[in-house]
Amino acid sequence: MHLPKEHLIDVQPIKSLEKVDDMKWSLKRHCSERDYILFLLGIHTGLRISELLSLKVKDIKGKTEATMKEGRKKKPRIIPLDEVCQEVAAYIDTIDGVWLFPSRKGDKPISKIQAYRQLKKAAEMVDIESVGTHTMRKTFGYWFYERTKDLAALQEILNHSHPEATLKYIGIPNGEQSSFNDYVL
Repeated sequence: MHLPKEHLIDVQPIKSLEKVDDMKWSLKRHCSERDYILFLLGIHTGLRISELLSLKVKDIKGKTEATMKEGRKKKPRIIPLDEVCQEVAAYIDTIDGVWLFPSRKGDKPISKIQAYRQLKKAAEMVDIESVGTHTMRKTFGYWFYERTKDLAALQEILNHSHPEATLKYIGIPNGEQSSFNDYVL
């Protein structure tokens, strides 16, 4: 399912920890715990929206890491969950069903469009622009790079063929240096 053309904006990573916190607060306050956990997992794992929405409770319940088969090539990747496992576990205890991000309409996960709507709604409440479903993955990439400066590892995680594509994806012009040393999302 594709977004209508008016929703195809150049989404950006959230490059301010304060704005990341604002977004978390807004999702909890104006949307739902489901939408908050979706965002939390997105910014901590770098999974695509389709991969996040395909998660079932059994895939991560009681785990500090999960193995996902990513992308078109179904390449296995170990996803660390230790930073978010307590919040995810508490959320899972509230779910009565198979899907990690269940729709209220039947036994299926929410759609990409619904995820987009909730992220957009939360972002508008806290004046964050250029938000879409890729914002989570881009935010993960941006903060991974800021913390590690390991472009090769990030390129592999994001499954990009060129380092320049990875830098562009996370909103960092080639050669830009940062003053960030540590971060906590």
